[in-house]
Amino acid sequence: MKQFILRNGISIPSIGFGTWKIPDGEASAKAVQEAISVGYRHLDLGAIYGNETGVGLGIRASGLDREQLFVTDKLWNSDRGYNRTIEAFQKSLDLLKLDFLDMYLMHWPASPALYENWQDINLDTWRAFEYLYKQGYVKAIGVCNFFPHHLEALINDAAETPMVDQIEYHPGQTQHETVDFCKLHNIQVEAWSPLGSGKMLKKDCLKNVAAQYGVSVARLCIKWCLQNGIIPLPKSVTLERICENYNVFDFVIAEDDMNVLNNLPYIGGSGLNPDEITLFG
Repeated sequence: MKQFILRNGISIPSIGFGTWKIPDGEASAKAVQEAISVGYRHLDLGAIYGNETGVGLGIRASGLDREQLFVTDKLWNSDRGYNRTIEAFQKSLDLLKLDFLDMYLMHWPASPALYENWQDINLDTWRAFEYLYKQGYVKAIGVCNFFPHHLEALINDAAETPMVDQIEYHPGQTQHETVDFCKLHNIQVEAWSPLGSGKMLKKDCLKNVAAQYGVSVARLCIKWCLQNGIIPLPKSVTLERICENYNVFDFVIAEDDMNVLNNLPYIGGSGLNPDEITLFG
């Protein structure tokens, strides 16, 4: 599989297997084991997903050497702050039964809707990320759902610039401003919900383009991410779709079609705005 290179020289597989909403235990273990058997080497987790134990079981059941996998986990918002971040990181390692993570991400920025000192909260949390990175407990560190002003505030006082920003990204939800900022600062963008939580699969404008290449809309969306230099993180528990989402290297989307997809108007997304939401803080 093609690799992207992060700003610190670490290689990261170009497609990740997402684990959001996969139940803990047998379901997550089976999905992860099947994804690895198909060829995935990049697993994307989150503490809030509640399935770290099952994912760890799937990793061990795969029989693959740990060094051959790229495992990402995320800090949930209730564990922000230096000390709590360190504790949450260790808890995730314990549940996964792993000795290290390849990447650790801050799941959401502190919301200005809740905190006047949101910049300080993010920075205090990031200091713990920098510590984990410098101590070798994790190979790369980054954030999720950060807009340019969140990133700029962090970068101004941080010792390490985030290596990744994982954002909602799919046709009709391109976040051009954030992507352009990340490219300018050599921050790799990852795409959560590259299929728009399934909404994109029903869009005629995407069906028409996909039909030109004889592929599914899912494959089109994933390949579109890759051709834009962005790492997609598709998720499925169905073996057929796990395979389909991985096998996107046998066609190329033409430049004209890329331009069409890149300039679609908003056609659906989660609606989550990290500056406004209060549920996630």
